[in-house]
Amino acid sequence: MARPVLDPQLVADENARRAADFARDFGELGARLKRRGLEVEALTQRAQAFTVAIPSWGVGTGGTRFGRFPQSGEPRDVYEKLEDCAVVQQLARCTPAVSLHVPWDRPDDPRRLKGAAADLGLSFDAMNSNTFEDHTPGQRSYKFGSLTHTDRAVREQAVAQNLECIEIGKAIGSTALTVWIGDGGNFPGQLHFRRALDRYLESTRAICAALPDGWKMYLEHKLCEPAFYSTVLNDWGTSYVCAKELGPKCLCLVDLGHHAPNVNIESIVSRLIQLGKLGGFHFNDSKYSDDDLDSGSIKPFQLFLIFHELVGAEREKVAGFAPAYLLDQSHNVTDPLESLMSSAGEVQRAYVKASLVDAARLAECQERNDALLALQTLKDAYETDVSPLLAEARRRAGGAIDPVATFRASRYRARCAERRPAGKRTSGGIV
Repeated sequence: MARPVLDPQLVADENARRAADFARDFGELGARLKRRGLEVEALTQRAQAFTVAIPSWGVGTGGTRFGRFPQSGEPRDVYEKLEDCAVVQQLARCTPAVSLHVPWDRPDDPRRLKGAAADLGLSFDAMNSNTFEDHTPGQRSYKFGSLTHTDRAVREQAVAQNLECIEIGKAIGSTALTVWIGDGGNFPGQLHFRRALDRYLESTRAICAALPDGWKMYLEHKLCEPAFYSTVLNDWGTSYVCAKELGPKCLCLVDLGHHAPNVNIESIVSRLIQLGKLGGFHFNDSKYSDDDLDSGSIKPFQLFLIFHELVGAEREKVAGFAPAYLLDQSHNVTDPLESLMSSAGEVQRAYVKASLVDAARLAECQERNDALLALQTLKDAYETDVSPLLAEARRRAGGAIDPVATFRASRYRARCAERRPAGKRTSGGIV
């Protein structure tokens, strides 16, 4: 049985304070859904079955190019990060796995780390390799690239770091590796586009060859940053071509902030499903580019439309469809744990709302080319407030009806400030 970080009685007491209003809201939602031919019980079970992984780096305060403003009580090592992740899971009840970033969170003893996670009721999701910055004095620098560097020795070093991630992942129970590189150019003429992509394929082919049976490798594309003129893996099409070239173990990962403004991400998701190469997601939100804002904070309708494509593929039992879901955010001005709880709830909300879409009616509208009624069919689902249903899913699993309010009532952050004096910090958040 998982060791709770917060006192379960506190969670029970906070839920009891909200029980009467919550029960009334849940009953009213059930009645409304029943009039539409939907069963609240079946939908609650769907919500309970949904999970999204937490990034180990997401429990620390992020930052910008101009500064970082750490808060008190931040985790100082990977074990304290796991403790924070366990708090999110205890209250939100849809985040049972942690995605590790190496070497930020390289464990001295992977098996000990696996045991510590299991003690907290956590497991490990995809591994993430970091070759977008230098880590050790004297190592070959990634200033001008990693997997695509012109110097073979640098490329071999970057490949070796990915192979290390695989070995750590094998020891802690992970079965996937996410590869994102910052390689690209800031000036016209800085790199040869075709040769750089050839080097990328050469390097990733070596990594893919080392994947154990049952493992997947996710290629993560990005339009810009840190190279702003060009990036080597710049869009979903390039990612797809590379994944296809590398074989069945290689799939494409979609980060919602890695596209040009106003790009139709739900269409990209649909294409990757159709082509059999959708590997998973990094969920966040953005106003301009890779803002790494909390999921659902800027474009909640877009998030719903993405899940409409995902739920549709699930309903149609598309062959090989099993995407991995992960939050990937930088919490610059909020408490990271509150943001993670909120974001997990928003992703779960989009999934449940997408499950409300009248698929038969929508198909009829599409066949008749009835654009307005097709949109209204989607809006009928999107505008349904499923908050009581999500709260019931959490309550049944021992979580909180109101995770953020319960977290604040626990004074966990203040107690961490006492136990974790300011000093050496591990890399937390994206800076």
